[in-house]
Amino acid sequence: MRTFKRLCIYCGSSQRVGERYLECARQVGARIAERGIGVVYGGGNVGLMGALANAALAADGEVVGVIPERLRVREVAHEGVTELLVTHTMQERKRKMADLADAFIALPGGWGTLEEIFEVTTLTQLGYHEKPVGMLNAHGYYDPLIAFLHHAADEGFIRQQHRGLIVTATDFEELIDAMAVCELPEPGPHVLR
Repeated sequence: MRTFKRLCIYCGSSQRVGERYLECARQVGARIAERGIGVVYGGGNVGLMGALANAALAADGEVVGVIPERLRVREVAHEGVTELLVTHTMQERKRKMADLADAFIALPGGWGTLEEIFEVTTLTQLGYHEKPVGMLNAHGYYDPLIAFLHHAADEGFIRQQHRGLIVTATDFEELIDAMAVCELPEPGPHVLR
């Protein structure tokens, strides 16, 4: 059974989302802090990012934000987090977030969230790290994506042993507990045979 010192949380920064998603981020931030786990996230103070960080901080949790200089100067950086790390590029940001975390979880989000969760999943598949990856399917947000991933596996584009690389659940506690005991498959070859 794994223990997590820090979780990297990917989530949306949009201000145009429903309150139920913001509340989900608040609950996750508070629950992570209550478990004594630190949060690593994209460093923003808007959308789900801000809601997550503020809730974790309010519960006396550690929150490490990692943000590129370009986004910081646009005044979306959360200057009140435990530690704010500023990088030159998005690639440096992603690498730093991955290095600081023991596992990765996607909350609802858009392009950036999807790109980040798929990148760390690919790195797990290829054996670049042995860190679990999870997706919180809050309010059924990821239902179509989960169905597509099963379709991709059924069609042979995702190996059967990699079908479960992304642990999914609709409840945070259930998700984190499943990630603590999940078995990561042996890294597979890059090319299907």
